[in-house]
Amino acid sequence: MHVEALETLPQLLEALGVRNPVLFGHSDGASIAFIHAARADRPVAAVVALAPHVFVERYGLDSIASARRAYLDGDLRPRLARYHDDVESAFWGWNDIWLHPDFVAWNIEALLPEIACPVLAIQGLDDEYGTIEQIDRIERGVAHLRRIELARCGHSPQRDQEEAVLAATARFLAEP
Repeated sequence: MHVEALETLPQLLEALGVRNPVLFGHSDGASIAFIHAARADRPVAAVVALAPHVFVERYGLDSIASARRAYLDGDLRPRLARYHDDVESAFWGWNDIWLHPDFVAWNIEALLPEIACPVLAIQGLDDEYGTIEQIDRIERGVAHLRRIELARCGHSPQRDQEEAVLAATARFLAEP
């Protein structure tokens, strides 16, 4: 995630001519946005983080292990193939990293106080990969945080509560 945040994302923003971006990330993408906002040495206007991760939870690892079983033995592979041109790379690139024994120590909480821009963090209360403790820890580290907790919402607030996410994001970005 650090490589994506500090090498790939800056190259993309530069190629697109984007200055002072609003970074909108989901799950690992939200973590990448946090790392970029903290360490990329470029201004970031705001971060909108959906189902973000700043540390590894046993709860999430158990769900990721279940996803592996569903991918190998169930119908997860064809369901994901609708959204990914290279479903094998997308799935194993995520699953193998998170289930690697060394990854349990991954933690970016120390970077959070370095984020100078406002942050909107949205967490589904029924997220199968992370708990509200993710947002609690973000709140302890980020100076300018607005948090939204969504009932009847899993790991994909942008799908499970699309209108709530869009409305909260619009309000957040309209604030001075």
